[in-house]
Formats: sequence, C-alpha cells, structure tokens
Amino acid sequence: MKKTNTRENSDNDSFKRDHILSKLDLSKIWDVIIIGGGATGLGTALDASSRGLKTLLLEQADFANGTSSRSTKLVHGGVRYLAQGNLGLVMDALKERGLMIKNAPHLVKMLPFIIPSYKAWDKYYYGIGLKIYDWMAKSLRFQKTKFLNREETLSHLPNINKKNLNGGVLYFDGQFDDTRLAINLAQSAAEQGANLLNYFEVTELSKDENKKITGVKAKDIESGNVYNFKSKVVINATGVFVDNILKMNDSSKIPLVKASQGIHLVLDKSFMKSDHALMIPSTSDGRVLFALPWHDHLLVGTTDTPVEQHLLEPSALDSEIDFILNNLEEYLTRKPSKKDILSVFAGLRPLVQPNKDKGTKEISRDHKLTVSRSNLITITGGKWTTYRKMAEDTVDFAIETGNLKKSPSKTDHLKIHGATQKVTGNHLDIYGSDADLIMKLAEEEPKLKERLNPEFPVLKAEVVWAAKYEMARTIEDFLARRTRLLFLDARAAIDAAEETAIIMADVLGKDSSWQNHQIKNFIKMAQNYLPEPYNPVNRKSQEIETK
Repeated sequence: MKKTNTRENSDNDSFKRDHILSKLDLSKIWDVIIIGGGATGLGTALDASSRGLKTLLLEQADFANGTSSRSTKLVHGGVRYLAQGNLGLVMDALKERGLMIKNAPHLVKMLPFIIPSYKAWDKYYYGIGLKIYDWMAKSLRFQKTKFLNREETLSHLPNINKKNLNGGVLYFDGQFDDTRLAINLAQSAAEQGANLLNYFEVTELSKDENKKITGVKAKDIESGNVYNFKSKVVINATGVFVDNILKMNDSSKIPLVKASQGIHLVLDKSFMKSDHALMIPSTSDGRVLFALPWHDHLLVGTTDTPVEQHLLEPSALDSEIDFILNNLEEYLTRKPSKKDILSVFAGLRPLVQPNKDKGTKEISRDHKLTVSRSNLITITGGKWTTYRKMAEDTVDFAIETGNLKKSPSKTDHLKIHGATQKVTGNHLDIYGSDADLIMKLAEEEPKLKERLNPEFPVLKAEVVWAAKYEMARTIEDFLARRTRLLFLDARAAIDAAEETAIIMADVLGKDSSWQNHQIKNFIKMAQNYLPEPYNPVNRKSQEIETK
C-alpha cells in the first residue's frame, strides 16, 4: 500500500499510541491520572488538560468500549426524570444538551419525536409535561412542542398502528453518535496536552508511608510491559467497574454501584419509514421505549435488567429481545421478528447504590463524587448528556484534593475536535472537519475509495484513517467504534472482518498471524450481536472460524 503524506506531521503525534509510549517520562509527576476511557474519563481528561493540568488517561480496553458505546444515542434532559420530579437533573441535562450541539455540531443533531395518543387525554397529559420540558430548556430550547391531530401524526409516522389513534405530541430532543463523540473527545484532550493510552490496564495503586495514593502501576496489554506512573491525584472513572478500583484501594469497601443492563435492537429502516423518532412512554412494565432513525437504520431500546456480573462484552437476554419486540409490535403496522434483527447490543449502566435496597428504576442517575482516605477520587453515575458537567465537577474536586493549580473550566465553550457546521449528506459527515482529509487519502490511493461491504458506504480509506489517526488497534475497534458497522449490521461487519484485518495489518505493521487472530476473535465476539449464529461469506474467514 502506497505511503501518503496526508496529515503526516508532528502536530498529530499527540494521538498516536506508539509515539506517546516512546516519549513517556517515568520520572514525571502527573497532576492527574484518570483510570477509564469512557464518556466521563475522556470528558475529565479534556477538562483537566484544557486547564493546563498535566493529564494521563489509561483505559484497559478501547476508548468507549463499554457503556459509552452502547447508549440510546440520545442527548436529552430525560423526559422520564421529569415525570419522577427530578427537576434539577433535567435542567442540568437540558443545559448540557444545548452546549453539546454548539460544541460538536457535526455529531449532535436535533431530532423530532412523536408520542402517539390512543386514549382521549393522552396527548394532553404528555403534551403539558413536554411544554414544561421546553420551558426548562430556556434559551437552549430547540423547537416548541406541538399537539398533532390524527392525520398529522400519520403523516410523520405512516407505519404507526392506526387503530384507536387520535393524535399525538411532537417534541424535539437531541441525537448523536456516542462513540464518535468519545473518539473526538480523546483527540481534543490530546490536542490540549493530555496523554491518552488505550489497552493499558491499571493493576495496582501506589501509596506512600502515610497510605496516600501517589500513582498507579499499569500494564500495556499489547506488549506486556509494566509501568509505574506518579501522580498528585488519581481519578477512578471506570463506570460499572469503579468497585474493582475501590477494592484495589480498600478490600473491605462496600460496592458503590449497581449495574443495570439495557439492550438495543437495530432493524431495517423500512419498519418505520420516518425521519421522526417514536417515543413509547409506558410499556408493559412502565418503562420508556424509543424507536429512532440512526445511520439509515431503526434503533429500538432500551431495557432495564438488574445484573450481578460486570462484563466488558455483555450479551442480550432472550427475554429482553422479546420484551422490545412485543412492545414495539403494538405500535407498528409491520411486526418485526427475531429474524429481522440486524444487530442487538447490550450495555451496562453504572447506577449509584441507594442507601436502602431498591430496584434499579429507582436508583438515581445523578452523578456521585467520593474521595477515600487515601485520596482516591471516584466519579460514577450520570449519563452521556451530562458528561461535561460531571468532568467539570470532578476536576474542581481534584484541584481541591490534590492542591493543584486553580483554573476555571473552559469546556462549556470549547469546540470538540472535528466541529463544523458543514453538512454534505455524505456518511463521512460524522468525521466533521476530518472528512476532507479522509477523502484526500482516498484520492491519493484509488483502491481506498472502495467500500468494505457493498451494502454500506464505509470506505477502505476509513480503516487507514482509524489505524493512523484515531488509535484503532484492533479490527473490533474499527468495525464497532470508529465506524458503527457492528452495531448496525453484525453480519455485514463479520463479512468485512477479513478485509479490515488486511488493511489494518499493513498500516500497523502486523503479520498474517495477527490478522488470523483478529478475524477469529472478532467473528466469535460479533456472534453475540445476533439472535442466531451466522456463517461468514469470506472463505478465509470460514476456515479461521472452524479451526
């Protein structure tokens, strides 16, 4: 593959894993070490580094590998939290929603939602609540909530169940691509001077004679090398895994979070045929369910199932899949079944434990900051929409705890990497200002203009870009998180695995053994995204799968 000069300069080395490792100074004392590369950890890295603090972030897997890549893709105040009377959380989230769309306009968009009404007073009951929701957003409000008659509702949602339909409520909220924002946050933090490393597992907390934390010991998963990093403050931002770090600090620590699993199904867009989202305000067990257009597909979720195990790769339960399908079929004229599922993914939510034992639906989504006797700071709870506020609060707390140089947060007006108002309608729009650079890469080598899969617009140039400039280290990183192919159509992602491995191996300097290992592992993992096993179409992949 021909080498290109696109974006090859030292200014971009700040987000190249090998370069970061080669420049690490183990005698350096960091102001802040952040454990965890999800939404909260990345937001904290950006906030800290933009204030001038020497910042290191370590993530045991890939950035946004866990919960932060498996959300409902909504940037919202939380209509159900309004119903619960949690006005403070809703107002904070609505403010943050407005800031997100200003700072990352290439990824955060306004999306119209409709709540269909099948009972006489439904639309007025929900409509009045949503009018309050509008009012609470103040100057950051999108558009006004509207009452719809039956014909207007059907014009927006032609595939909706017509029986007993009397109208609906139209309101506006935000939508985004969670993992793409995570990658851009990581790039933004690097541009502000932070060092970020994926596939780096913290194995131990270092302490002085007074039992105060002085840094961490961490293992590079790729090389097996162990590093000792010194720091004035260590922040535990590991989501559902916060208790692992807390136990590392104090083996007697009572668990801080309770995990709840939520799943999402992806279907062909023909099931709803609309650019509006459907909000089902009360399902058979009282949960809210969303069906929304996302990357030219239909995304449906989510469930809320208490779980005991905290896994990096959780799997959807049959009962959860059935729950979504059974509730969705009541609202659509065409009934989806398991064979129609293109992908199903599960994510774990870190919900702060209440003082008394309650079900997960009663557990607060507010974020919680704690500090141990050893000065370990832990941030947990919250949701994607409030990541920036959580980060700001965490860094304020870290400055106080570690007696660091005081400086106000700058992230409320800091543009995220790639931020641009330019919209072309091309699938590369999610890269923002980087889209032109990816196209330049493809122009310099025509083979990179080819698609990875004929049914999807993902280009081979994107594989090269992700491996060179977005710290993608595995084919899963690319197929699941740098692009969303695995989440949109698991079969298509499996079929694209072999070609992805070949391209990435060339960029990263890996051999055929690495390729085979990558393909085999990815196919095994991707089967969890399908309700039934799938045999890949590539002959080489089939051979690897059966070995």
